[in-house]
Amino acid sequence: MGQGPEIWIRGPVTVPEAAPPEPALARAAARRFSWVGLHGGAGVSTLAAVYGGHDSGRAWPGSDGPPSVLLVARTHAAGLDAVLPVVDTVRRGEAPHGLGLDAVVLVADAPGRLPRPLTHRIRLIESVIDVYRVPWVNEWRLGDLTGRPPRETEPLARLVGATR
Repeated sequence: MGQGPEIWIRGPVTVPEAAPPEPALARAAARRFSWVGLHGGAGVSTLAAVYGGHDSGRAWPGSDGPPSVLLVARTHAAGLDAVLPVVDTVRRGEAPHGLGLDAVVLVADAPGRLPRPLTHRIRLIESVIDVYRVPWVNEWRLGDLTGRPPRETEPLARLVGATR
């Protein structure tokens, strides 16, 4: 007569341990973006260093850059004035073929609250496209990009899949 089912075999029965979740499953997959500055000093290089992605400077990404674009501007008047004309350019189909505009990233031009006229300009931009805000970070101004990004930028970090 042959052996019965495994439940009849003598010895301790062990329950297999659940495998711990893999970190890759716990966080969003990193998306590749091209950061495009709308004016000099917008913060493109800093954002690319902190959050990852392709630093396109002030030019549309070439064939080597990801086609998903995040426009970057400072929150001063000139920076905010530069946003909507470029958004309109993309919407009219006048940007290079294959590029997709995902959002606008506004980087604080100074610490503290914005004057009311600038806040109104930002609301206008937000009515047309998704906007992510980056507050003033003194450490970044001093060249220290090693710390954790500000808590206020968690939505941006999720968008780009940053894992720092």
